[in-house]
Amino acid sequence: MSRVAVSENILRWALKRSDRTVRDLQKRFPRLEEWIAGKTDPTLRQLESLARATLTPLGYFFLSEPPEEQLPMPHFRTIRKRTTKGPSPNLLETVHIMQRRQSWMRENLIEQGQEPLSFINTARISQGINLVAEKIRKALGFSPSWASKERNWTEALRTLRESIESAGIMVVVNGVVDNNTSRKLDPDEFKGFVLVDDYAPLVFVNGADGKASQMFTLAHEIAHLIFGSSAAFDLRNMLPANDPTELACNQVAAEFLVPESELRQRWTAIKKDTETFQRIASIFKVSSIVGARRALDLGLISKREFLEFYSAYQSDERRTAARRPDGGNFYATQNMRVGRRFASAVIIAAKEGKLLYSDAYKLTSLYGKTFERYATSLGIKGV
Repeated sequence: MSRVAVSENILRWALKRSDRTVRDLQKRFPRLEEWIAGKTDPTLRQLESLARATLTPLGYFFLSEPPEEQLPMPHFRTIRKRTTKGPSPNLLETVHIMQRRQSWMRENLIEQGQEPLSFINTARISQGINLVAEKIRKALGFSPSWASKERNWTEALRTLRESIESAGIMVVVNGVVDNNTSRKLDPDEFKGFVLVDDYAPLVFVNGADGKASQMFTLAHEIAHLIFGSSAAFDLRNMLPANDPTELACNQVAAEFLVPESELRQRWTAIKKDTETFQRIASIFKVSSIVGARRALDLGLISKREFLEFYSAYQSDERRTAARRPDGGNFYATQNMRVGRRFASAVIIAAKEGKLLYSDAYKLTSLYGKTFERYATSLGIKGV
């Protein structure tokens, strides 16, 4: 039986990278310590199993030293910590999946004669926040009072997401890696990321994060597109990293969702309400957490007041999420995880013979009958 010599450094790196320990894997790999000590080597089949268990590409085990894994964009963290640990395997794989989808979509749009989107990378940090917020409204076809037409903030969130897609931006909301529900994305690592492109810009929202935070994340991501800046970010406590672009994106997102002039005009009456932030939410059709964040931005409340409210809100939301049943409409979920615009383009390309069905399956992570039924749910027949 042939065995494969693997560097001790690579084995230790694979464990650290996946947040696993020898003890975690001892039962499945009883000779793991011997492999690390160089006393014996795993077989190829054992190595393939270890690669799956540690979420490590098999090829990495044939290297002499661990590779330096990096995201293809800056990763802005609200709290800077000294750490040698890089991005998680879940984040890395998610970004790579989105890059493949974006690359295909870009080529498809260019082949169809699509013009580049006119609003990408059209703003500069030196420009006024109000001006940039207005650029976003224009790109999405919104008036300053667009949210007042919505019944509540959850409807406003849906309208915002759909309008972003209609503007030519790929939108993905997913809380797991692809469709693998056993690999949940960590909102403490990232709330979302943006991949800037003139033809097929993509925004990804971590669906494992609370819905109340997702509206602000979306607005923050659109600001990144207007500034032409790809990035991943965590927005811990809805506060940005100490970076000029991140600070500007947060300010623009806040102004877009809750215009300063209108909030200041109403503040005297709003602050008399015992449910101050819920009152802001009711007026501007944002979540109360976004209302509280905007009040903090404008110096209407202290940071301590905001963090106290945020902590209580997050605790309530986690309890609500714990009571919420799993499951739901599979195809509605795919509209979020794949995106209607992207999925429709892939399905139509396959139907017209411009894309192999095997490639369409890989791009959407939907296979066979599931792919066909999803196409039907989108109103695309003849697949």
